[in-house]
Amino acid sequence: MIGRSSSSTTKRRERAAGTRAAILAAAAHIFAEQGLAGARTEAIAARAGVNKALLYYYFKDKDALYAAVLDDQFEGFHRQAMQVLESPGSARAVLLRYASLYLDFIAARQRFAPLFQQMMLAGGKPLERLVRKYLAPRRRALRRLIERGMGEGEFRPADPEHAAVAVVALIVFYFSRGPVLRALGHRHAYSPAHLARHKQQVLDFIRYGLFADPEATVA
Repeated sequence: MIGRSSSSTTKRRERAAGTRAAILAAAAHIFAEQGLAGARTEAIAARAGVNKALLYYYFKDKDALYAAVLDDQFEGFHRQAMQVLESPGSARAVLLRYASLYLDFIAARQRFAPLFQQMMLAGGKPLERLVRKYLAPRRRALRRLIERGMGEGEFRPADPEHAAVAVVALIVFYFSRGPVLRALGHRHAYSPAHLARHKQQVLDFIRYGLFADPEATVA
């Protein structure tokens, strides 16, 4: 009897986790397309294939759902990014691995770039919470890496804080300006070929902007 009850509980938890994941995936698409103000819970529920009441069962309101979507997008990448930034070895190699990871992450989720842009513009508690939980720890880790690279002679002397901001700006700007790129006639800016070219350009900019010896082999 106990075993049967435990199995039933496990199945309920799995179904609940699946339903929550489906809602988050649907909400991410709707929010990215229509923004927080334009998104309708009816459309999110329909895309997720659930009853609208379930949205309010799992999430208090649309704002809470929006915050959960952003958290879901950040969490997995943050864990990988911190592992890279805090790994031992050459600071140059670590920085290039971090930039590559970041570029690949955004390229794979480019349709969600408007979500992050909306969050930055809106400000408020959702942004503050994500900054505390994810962005601030990553900024500190990136700065420590840059300071280490300078101390070990791998990076040229620079302001560590502004160098960290410049690295991140190189990575994210291309993806946050999709509509502008399309308006300028770059219809294929996010094609695999263009993304590969952009990635190489960013890595080269980091090399020649920060490395003491840009031509040195990076192990």
